[in-house]
This record gives sequence, structure tokens and C-alpha cells, in this order.
Amino acid sequence: MPAFHVSHATTSKFKRRGLRAYFEYRDLGIDRATRGKVVAHVIRARRGKAPHGEWHRHDCRVQFVYVLKGWVEFEYERVGKVMMRAGSCFYQPPNIRHREIRHSKDVELLEIVAPANFKTRDAAPPSARPAARKSPARRSRG
Repeated sequence: MPAFHVSHATTSKFKRRGLRAYFEYRDLGIDRATRGKVVAHVIRARRGKAPHGEWHRHDCRVQFVYVLKGWVEFEYERVGKVMMRAGSCFYQPPNIRHREIRHSKDVELLEIVAPANFKTRDAAPPSARPAARKSPARRSRG
């Protein structure tokens, strides 16, 4: 049975160890509480560090992100560029190729992924750009 767990912002710390060097991560303890079924963390921008924009994919079953503060722009295969702002929530299908393009200095994200020990793999850029979409809510405005 999973364990009950509480994580308070006042007693938790952000660490510079994590998937991307331009972010800091605050582990919410969900990995341990669920015995590796799910990981949850708050991610924030590191001061003076810009995203590198490498294409990659995550070998996982579920991944979604809620933007707590600021904004972040990603690019996805078969979708194109997508701007997410505070209050946006997005689901990334397993193994979709994507990259971060840029983010605000104050960006903070809540990310939840299953399983907790998912693999991240480098990926080649998609070969063709998607056709322009009419829905501005799904695409950035440059």
C-alpha cells in the first residue's frame, strides 16, 4: 500500500540535480510514497541559465505539466510550437518528440510522470513542419 506523505514548501528545498541543467527541482516525495509508480516535482528556472532546445522524448506511460507561474514555449512533433502560460495544463503523449524553446525567468511548473523511473532519450528533429493551425490557443505568437 502506498504511504501517506506531505511536502511543505517551507521545509522543502529545490535542487540543481535533475533532467535539465537550466532548471531546479523540488521533489514532492510522491516517488517514494508510491514506491516508484509516480514522480511529482515542482520545476523552476535557474537564474542565468537558458534552455538548450535539444529534441528528446520520454519513455513513460503518463506525463502532464501544470504551469504554476510565468510561461514556457515548447515544440512538438506533428503539433508545432505551443506557448503555455500560468494556469495552462498540458499532457504529453508517451514518446512524443519535443523540445523546450524558451521560458520566462520566473517560470514554475508542476510535473507528474508515471512511472517514476522513466527514461529520457535524445531524438532527431522531426523531418517536416506541421501545417499552420487556425487555433491561436494552441500555437505561440512568436
